[in-house]
Amino acid sequence: MKKNKISKNWVNKQRRDIYVRQSKVDGYRARSAYKLIEIDEKFKIFKGGMCVIDIGAAPGSWTQYASKIVKNGKIISIDLKEMEKVKNNIQIKGDFTSPLIQDQIKNYLNKGSDVVMSDMAVNTTGIKNIDSIQTGELCKEAMIFSKDVLLEEGSFISKIFMGGSFNEIVALGKKLFKEVKVFKPKSSRKDSKESFIICKNLR
Repeated sequence: MKKNKISKNWVNKQRRDIYVRQSKVDGYRARSAYKLIEIDEKFKIFKGGMCVIDIGAAPGSWTQYASKIVKNGKIISIDLKEMEKVKNNIQIKGDFTSPLIQDQIKNYLNKGSDVVMSDMAVNTTGIKNIDSIQTGELCKEAMIFSKDVLLEEGSFISKIFMGGSFNEIVALGKKLFKEVKVFKPKSSRKDSKESFIICKNLR
């Protein structure tokens, strides 16, 4: 019974959610596209011709948005799940944390990447602190990887949860990048503990 009630609440919440409705109008696969759009409007991340790496990309709404802006650039998307094709997009199916997959990504790069972005999160256990720490580990892994592949003026964007490893992630960001900001988009649900860390210009 309880599970039904939860899924019913979720369905009702989805119906009322303006971003879910808007995503259908705009042709995005998920409402998360609007989080990236807000980040881009505020921090001016994307422009034509860029090379972008999208980690934890499925169902692909971040890739879709980046593809519209970078036009003749290149987007490399990585996820454990299959993803529908997106224009000028190279897809890699596999576990981002595997060194083999990371090498595969690097093989697609010519000079380096302009943006590394990650909307990765673990499958939630419902125990907020554990979820936040595990997702934090993924964020750190993506940040350390970005140091290897980003061009000097590059940007790193990642989902980050308030909780256990938040301060540690911000400190790592400041160690690797000259500019570090934390931002919660309006399209992020009020009851969600997620924010996004935006890092620019490698040290």
